[in-house]
Amino acid sequence: MRLFGSERISKLMDRMGHKDGDMIQHSMISKSIERAQRKVEENNFGIRKRLLEYDDVMNKQREVIYRRRKNALFGERLDVDIANMIFDTAASIVGEAKNNENYKQLEFDLIKYFTMDTPVTESEFKSASTRDLTEKVYQAAIADYQRHVERQAEKAYPLIAHVYENPTNKFTRIQVPFTDGMRTLMVVTDMKESYESQGKTLVKDFEKGIVLSLIDEHWKEHLRDVDDLRRSVQNAVYEQKDPLVIYKQESFFVFQRMLDRVNKEIISFLFKGEIPTPDPEQIQQARQQVKQEKVETNRGAEESSSNNNGYYNNSTSSTNAPVQRQEVTAPRSVVKILPNDKVAIRNVNTGEKQEMKFKVAKPKIDSGEWVLVEN
Repeated sequence: MRLFGSERISKLMDRMGHKDGDMIQHSMISKSIERAQRKVEENNFGIRKRLLEYDDVMNKQREVIYRRRKNALFGERLDVDIANMIFDTAASIVGEAKNNENYKQLEFDLIKYFTMDTPVTESEFKSASTRDLTEKVYQAAIADYQRHVERQAEKAYPLIAHVYENPTNKFTRIQVPFTDGMRTLMVVTDMKESYESQGKTLVKDFEKGIVLSLIDEHWKEHLRDVDDLRRSVQNAVYEQKDPLVIYKQESFFVFQRMLDRVNKEIISFLFKGEIPTPDPEQIQQARQQVKQEKVETNRGAEESSSNNNGYYNNSTSSTNAPVQRQEVTAPRSVVKILPNDKVAIRNVNTGEKQEMKFKVAKPKIDSGEWVLVEN
């Protein structure tokens, strides 16, 4: 019978009179082991180096995203980031319209993202360079956005003053809705700071909230896309191409497209976002609804009134009584939710949305950091 591997070596050692545990010393064996070990280490080093080169591509992208998130979280250079996003969006809109020589497309996109009429005539569009057109659109958009910010601060201040100057209200932080007509973002702001700044702090918190929410949303999608790309480029070896080179090229384009989408969505929401105008009658109805919720809660029913478009205080009181809300839209009917029913909740600070069973979501909702939203 032919022996292989360890059995063959063991048989050979037995014939030579060696016992288990004997130390074998020979220059040829030592060098052979060293060469084999060196090859293994070189192979492992190559694998680690390759992985680091793949990771280095994502690290550079993370630096860009995390820097923008930091600016939004702490307010540092947020104004500069927003100005840059306005310029990049203007450049993208003008560049695409200019390449297609389509003046109507320019008009449509400026209304879609900046909610403004085009500041250039059709003859200027045809004769001017892309750079000059971008600069003109950018200056018009910046001026329009500043007016929009001032209008929202003026609109918010009477509402904030009404709550702040009411001696019965002891709230330190409140939530205020901003909507672009399709989505609603609940903005958490400091009551005193917003009152003393005449609504400007609230608008600044709105800018922070929408930038963070949309960056996080698109960044998570981008990570999944890049992970799929990393697996797919491995097939390039069959075409005698370096997968890493293709990965670097493709991931760059994927990242640029993601940034373009983020910029346009953020800018669109910033230009369109506004505080819904409250109706006094609806506010009264909402207060009556909250009283009804309190009665139903005391009966032990698991109930919730889901409405994102409303002003209500962040829970800062030491009591456990239900929070009184001031809704800006007609209140919905109270719906009974069973513990095992699946519901959707959203983080009021980051805008993150999750789906889970109501019995799991209830502690998060009770903490005040999450709110129930329509699934």
